[in-house]
Amino acid sequence: DFEGGARDPAARTTLEVLTTYPGVHAVAAHRLAHWLWVRWSLHFVASVVAHLARWLTGIEIHPAATIGQRFFIDHGMGVVIGETAVVGDDCTLYHGVTLGGTSWAKGKRHPTLGSRVVVGAGAAILGPIHVGDGARIGSNAVVVKAVPPEATVVGVPGRNIERSGDKNGKPPPRNAAPAGTARSLTCFEPYGATQDAPDPVAKAITCMLDNIRRMDERIEILTRALEAQGQPLPKPHEGARAGEEAPIGTSVPSASPIMDVLHCRTEFVRSLPPDLHATESQGQALSALANGVSLANGVSLAPAARSQGWGVTAQNSGER
Repeated sequence: DFEGGARDPAARTTLEVLTTYPGVHAVAAHRLAHWLWVRWSLHFVASVVAHLARWLTGIEIHPAATIGQRFFIDHGMGVVIGETAVVGDDCTLYHGVTLGGTSWAKGKRHPTLGSRVVVGAGAAILGPIHVGDGARIGSNAVVVKAVPPEATVVGVPGRNIERSGDKNGKPPPRNAAPAGTARSLTCFEPYGATQDAPDPVAKAITCMLDNIRRMDERIEILTRALEAQGQPLPKPHEGARAGEEAPIGTSVPSASPIMDVLHCRTEFVRSLPPDLHATESQGQALSALANGVSLANGVSLAPAARSQGWGVTAQNSGER
């Protein structure tokens, strides 16, 4: 159990860890309280030992809780581990972590943590749920659903921000260590933080850029069809004066390049020939083009549209 100090770069000597680390003291006291609770059924005496440990360390671990080997509590103040909680081997908890229950009913009501789980400061794992091996719980997350192995969970309520497993369904190793040791945790990530966690804002921008690229391809198809039948194309405009609505086919400067592209797409659809506006909406007009409806002079977009993979429904086109 004392090898948990290997996960704290501030630990200098074994003597320092044994005498000044409240997490080590709390785990040692729990070993005694758990032995009294399970082996001898001395529930009152075990509770007194746990209460004294809480008073000395600020860490509350119920004597009935099951704690695995090489369990480490860093800083420790405010940690609460409930009666039916189960913690696997090589787990790490930071200050303010709660392994709590959501029911007053007897029986299993606290979470079960697998091996090599890291729970960041202030996180709460509530209810009889299972947290898979190697999972990471970010700081201040509130987890109320089961967590798959090797997953990273953040937010309130907690959500998985990484896919668990590779193409073959086998989860990649994380926080791995040889059995029986904690000194080889070369991949250990403090506080459940990770350098490769996906950025939700960057992901949203990437999705928008991909959608804009697809719209550009479709507009190119429409442009070629209009040129083939001699239809005039809208010309760029420097913008309307203040208080005036920009005419059809003009572009209005905006502070966002993305909004400029979306505005150009809208103006392009508005500038389509009148026979394309006979449908109920612009979205249905685009869908009609994609499905092979002929333009004036018998020009059809079906072959070009299908070659570009344009086969969306009217509803999807309207949403886009």
